Amino acid sequence: MAKPKIALVTGGGTGIGKAIAAQLAKNGASVAIASRSRSHIEATVAELSAAGLAAFAVQMDVRNKSDVERGIEEIVAQWGAIHILVNNAGISGLTLIDDDDDSKWYDIVNTNLHGMYLITKAVLKHVPENSGGRVINISSVLGKFGVPGYTAYCTTKHGMIGFTRALALEVAQRGITVNTICPGWVETEMATLGINENAALQGITPEQFKAQAVAAVPIRRFLEADEIAELVGYVASDAASGITGQAINICGGQTMV
Repeated sequence: MAKPKIALVTGGGTGIGKAIAAQLAKNGASVAIASRSRSHIEATVAELSAAGLAAFAVQMDVRNKSDVERGIEEIVAQWGAIHILVNNAGISGLTLIDDDDDSKWYDIVNTNLHGMYLITKAVLKHVPENSGGRVINISSVLGKFGVPGYTAYCTTKHGMIGFTRALALEVAQRGITVNTICPGWVETEMATLGINENAALQGITPEQFKAQAVAAVPIRRFLEADEIAELVGYVASDAASGITGQAINICGGQTMV
């Protein structure tokens, strides 16, 4: 019997990341779940373990190189290798260009871009050659178009796609694929934050803004985290070995690019 693939999902304690971790575990992988918040990941690991799935909690700040390297060594010590990396850890927030405080810009860029780089660099040292290695980056449709007030977030999500395209060519000879998933609106806490921020910016209620957002999606609804997880599960599988360097939308038709 083949040994299970080892997966790492960053930001895996809640929302889309939690759904991805659960999907990969259901598909037979042993899943390490990383987050800054130990309470989030321990609760998720307990939930998966209770369902008979293999999961392991790793507290890690993706912005900190030494913390990342320590976390990766913990996983390797536990399971011996890593085959699948899902770069899901990310934050959002308004970063208006006339804001005197630059701290939110740096926090978003450091988490979403620098964190992805540091994790990927550390993980690739432990991916066996020609073992079906996968790097899957969770971007956004905001990696395909811009939204006023979200320059930092849009910059990082566009940057993830560029990183994906270049890295896919760099590691192709190792049998590793690199792809990006670009979700539209998904029913998560981060989406609720975005709805509240945009509503306040426009001077309308959150309910009014959400109605506008739904109306802009051709299928007339937000997606569920499980739908994103199903797609990630396929891209992580052996069946998707011919897909690399792609930025795949799952957005209800919100963008066609």
